[in-house]
Parts: sequence; structure tokens; C-alpha cells
Amino acid sequence: MLQYQKSLNKLFYMVLGLPATAMGFGLSIQIAVLSWILSTNFGLDIHEIGIVWAAGPLAGILGQPIVGLISDKVWFWGGRRRPFIIIGGVLTSIAVLALPNIDIINNFLGIGSLMGVAIAVALTLDLAINISFNPTRSIIADVTPEGTPRTKGYTWMQSISNLFGSLAYLTGAIFGNYFLIYAGAVIILFFSIIPMFFIEEPKILETKEDDVNPNTKTQWGELMKIYVAHAFSWLGVQTMFIYIIFFINQKMNIVNDIQSGQVIGISFFILNAVSFPLPAMVLEPLSRRFGRVRVHIGSLVIMAIGYFAITFFARDAISLYLLMCLVCVGWAAIVSLPFAIMTENVDKSRMGFFMGIFNLSVVLPQLVSSFAIGFLIRYLDDTQSIFLIAGFSISISALLWLLVKEHIKEKLN
Repeated sequence: MLQYQKSLNKLFYMVLGLPATAMGFGLSIQIAVLSWILSTNFGLDIHEIGIVWAAGPLAGILGQPIVGLISDKVWFWGGRRRPFIIIGGVLTSIAVLALPNIDIINNFLGIGSLMGVAIAVALTLDLAINISFNPTRSIIADVTPEGTPRTKGYTWMQSISNLFGSLAYLTGAIFGNYFLIYAGAVIILFFSIIPMFFIEEPKILETKEDDVNPNTKTQWGELMKIYVAHAFSWLGVQTMFIYIIFFINQKMNIVNDIQSGQVIGISFFILNAVSFPLPAMVLEPLSRRFGRVRVHIGSLVIMAIGYFAITFFARDAISLYLLMCLVCVGWAAIVSLPFAIMTENVDKSRMGFFMGIFNLSVVLPQLVSSFAIGFLIRYLDDTQSIFLIAGFSISISALLWLLVKEHIKEKLN
């Protein structure tokens, strides 16, 4: 084991966060370009795009728990999580490259169904991300002690991921989405492979007694509260990610498709750029003082306010960009604090499996957003409802988090 890993210094936390950053970068590319490509290049309407987005979550429902369960039990290529991170990184790079070439793939294979190929590409990309996302998060729990060190692991992970996510959206806005796709494929490959040779995994995941939170017993009651609360957070987030392009096109003075792509890119750049220092620099210190659950609830409240404000006041690009700064507070919390909270309630030797189950609180809301929300917005014929639905979802999530107990509080101080 390298000295920087033994001492748990900042460099180790940065390296530890790079594999998850690779998958987050792939997800950022998907968010930035998938709806845009399907709408502008291939002419799919709002409910068809929702169906394409649903393909990914369907892969995640089975993919993450299965990969997590397997990675808990196997050991090859010098690691438990390492093989899946490397394989997933390679597959994700290939799937990203397929995004702008859906029509070429369709013509080459002679399928005659553009939507069918789009679903296949989205399914492949999300399955590839799911293969790696679970191990990239599980490995943080594997190599960090409970309490503050583990919270640091997940907050540093998300700070780095948000930084590169913001660069992804900025790259798309400045140089175009096609440049983002090809550059992103290289970044994903590099970040998912190289760091794994500088992190040593424990071959045996031992459980130990703890007077505050016995690690040998999974806290199912608390887990269910966390899952449900987290699911409503992601319902709000996914509604924004999938349908924001239609809000922009209807409510703002958009000249052409290139401009709409730029507005999306800059919006999500701001979302990640403003939020990238928050997990490690703000949320983690506040969590040590007030507890992770309270900090998370406060962050969600700010996010809900941001969504409602966008609903009624965002009528040009500048106002949308400014209000995204409020949304970013909740975004920074959603993608970092729940992981640290959840891992304190499960058997460490089964971390991959429970991380996969935790993923259901992300993919099931995405299915709801892809199917039900898309048809609802189309029926209402007013895209203002997009952020109204998102705001109510985040508000419900904040209320449900009030039911979650803060464990090992003394370890946070």
C-alpha cells in the first residue's frame, strides 16, 4: 500500500475520486447531448425522447445490483472493484462515440428503425456506466474508515466529478457537442484505468462491532427511508435533465438548434462549476458540525426554491443561469452526502450489493420521469410544468429526509 493511501491525504482522496469522475463525465455527456441529438438531428418528439431515456434505467435496475453482488465476491486483476471499473470504462468510451453516429449504425446494420438504434445505444451507454459506477463508489467505502474519512471520500469524489462535469458542459458550449463527445471518450478511458494502479484494495472486507452502529447488521428500516427520500430527489433532477431543452425552446427567444444546445451546455456548466467546491469545502465541514442529514435537508430546500424560481422567473438565458446557482446547492448534496449516510447502515462485506440496491432510488425515478412525466408535460402543453414538478419532488424529498436518523454523530465531530 502506498504511503499516501495509508495517511489518507488529499492526494489519495483525489485519485480515489477519479474513476467515479470518469463515469460522471460520461453521464454529463449523455445529459448534454442525448436529448439535443435526438431532437435536432433525428427529429424525435418529446415522448419518444423520454422512451429512449428510459432504456438506460432499465439496464441499471439489474446491472448495478448484479455487478455489485459479483464484485463483493470475486478477486482478479489484483482487485475486487478494479476489473469492473476498467471494463466499464472501456465500454463507456465506445458507447459515447456511438452517440453522434446513430444514423450511421442504423444504415450499416440495415435495421430501418432509427429509434430502435437510439434505444440500443442509450441502453449500451447506461449499462456500461452502471458496470463501473457501482464499483467506483463501493471502492471508496472499501478503503476508508467510517465517519469523517468516509464522508471526505464521497465529498471529494463529487467535488472532482463536478469540476470535470462543469468542464464537460463548458466544452460543449464553446467547442460544440461533437468535440465534447470525442474528447470525453479519451478522458473517460484515462480516468477509469490509470488511477486503479495507484489504489490498493483490501482482499478481505472485514466487519467489526461498533457500539453506535453495528456494522454486522444491516439497518433495513433506515435504508428504506433513505431510498424513498433519495428517489424523490432524483425524480426532480431527472425531470430537469431530460426535458429542459423543451422549456428553453418554448419560454426563451431561441434562434436555432445550436443556440439551444449552447444554453443547455452553459446551464449545466454553471450547475457543476458552482457546485464543484461545495461537497468537500462546504458540505463536509458543515456535516461535521450539524450532521449530514440536516445539511442535506437544508441543501434540498435551497434547490426547491431554485426550481420554483426558474418556473416563474426564468424567461431568458441570463435569468436561467443565475437561478441555476441555487439549484447547484442541492445538486452538490444529492450526489455526495446520501452515499456516506447509506454506507453507515450496511454490512461492509456486502457494500457492492447494497450500493446496487441504492441505485434503484435513482433509476426508478428516471423511469417515472421518462414515461409518466413526459406524457404529462405533453398533455399540459406548457413546459413551465417541468420545473414546477421538479420543485415539488425536491420538496417532498426534503420532508422525507426528516425521518432519517443521523448515525455515528460523535464520529463526525
